Amino acid sequence: MQENTNNNTIDQDEVSRFAAMASEWWDPNGKFKPLHKFNPVRITYIKEKICEHFDRDINAHDALKGLRILDIGCGGGLLSEPMAKMGAEMVSVDPATDNIEIAKLHAQQSGINIDYRATTAEALEAEGEKFDIVLNMEVVEHVSDVDLFVRLCANMVKPEGLMFVATINRTPKANLLAIIMAENVLKWLPRGTHQYEKLVKPEEIEGPLNARSMQVIDRIGVFFNPLTNSWNRSNDMDVNYMLLAKKAAG
Repeated sequence: MQENTNNNTIDQDEVSRFAAMASEWWDPNGKFKPLHKFNPVRITYIKEKICEHFDRDINAHDALKGLRILDIGCGGGLLSEPMAKMGAEMVSVDPATDNIEIAKLHAQQSGINIDYRATTAEALEAEGEKFDIVLNMEVVEHVSDVDLFVRLCANMVKPEGLMFVATINRTPKANLLAIIMAENVLKWLPRGTHQYEKLVKPEEIEGPLNARSMQVIDRIGVFFNPLTNSWNRSNDMDVNYMLLAKKAAG
């Protein structure tokens, strides 16, 4: 992992890279096509675990009503909008203003109310923001300081609240499948979307979580099945994986 000497979590090269593609966030066949395909499996997992933890009816159309949720590094809002449609009070942030403007426009056109902000984890945490749930999805591999970023996010979780983290493991298998194959051979993602040295092992997330009174209570792998053209849950965490952590009682 790269050492960060700036005492912040923003990697400006990463912010600029995604800002340059902002106009394509909602194109299911554009540069974010893999994320559109990944969305159903992560939304289903998130909803299941939230309903289980907060004792909600998973079949209710407003199953997440009354829950304040932070989508950190929200991009164009691909995850924020489905959460809002389920009744959640969404605060969705991204350091790239271009991403936020696209997200705001799409939400407005869709008639969905989301509090979008062009800001950072540092700023939110400094303002004392607190949430029932923090969605930290496909973000940690793009920040400059994983340990600091995870700690800041954990600080914003209310007692007995949840944080979801999804990312890519730093393994030879992930390098082959998520970078060499996905970016260079199959061209599912723009080349340079991920750098191997910035991929994150589960224990590098669990450490700072534990330091902020959060315990990982579930962990699963996610894999792409080319035969069904869909993402599925798995016990194999060598490439893509998701962690669920719970904050201790106050």
